[in-house]
Amino acid sequence: MKRYDCMTKLGERLTDELVILSLGGSVDEWYNAAPHMRAASLFQQQLGCVTGEAFGLAVGLPHRQVISLDTDGGLLFNLGILATLGNEQPENLLTIVWDNQMYLSIGGPRTHTAAGRVDLAAIARASGVEKAFTATTLEEFDALCAEGLAASVPYVIVAKVDGVLQPGIKRKHSDGREDKYIFVRHVEETEGVVIMGPSEHN
Repeated sequence: MKRYDCMTKLGERLTDELVILSLGGSVDEWYNAAPHMRAASLFQQQLGCVTGEAFGLAVGLPHRQVISLDTDGGLLFNLGILATLGNEQPENLLTIVWDNQMYLSIGGPRTHTAAGRVDLAAIARASGVEKAFTATTLEEFDALCAEGLAASVPYVIVAKVDGVLQPGIKRKHSDGREDKYIFVRHVEETEGVVIMGPSEHN
């Protein structure tokens, strides 16, 4: 299963949700797969931080659907976030984990899921996230996305994808600092609030 195909299916279901995603190849793939979601996506968050940041956003904006696009390597950096989701039960957070069994952005060393004994969905369920599933086909993934977006409990989808980057796509041209401002201004506009006001000079 290709991550880009999964992203395309997910993007077709999204309208006004907020998305937090990791660094690496998934950045350019999401930028191309869901162009209408660019301003609503916070790109290039560090390993171990993606789902934690998405959880904070979901708590701060409980009326908005928030989606975490995490990775197997990133989630393994901070498995404790699954316990937080299990305890706090955010009603508006869908977590998708792209499990390609490798750290692709640094050359492809294997993650712990590659040996076949580490089951991230099972870890999520054992942490109190009852709705945690593994998808191995595009049809399974799409059906789980539909259910996850409609759920009123935390929902985790571990998508087993290959390690091949989508060829021929555009590179995202903005950097992390610019991405932050684009995202914050989008939240301000859609929520009717001021998060980052003008700088004050003495």
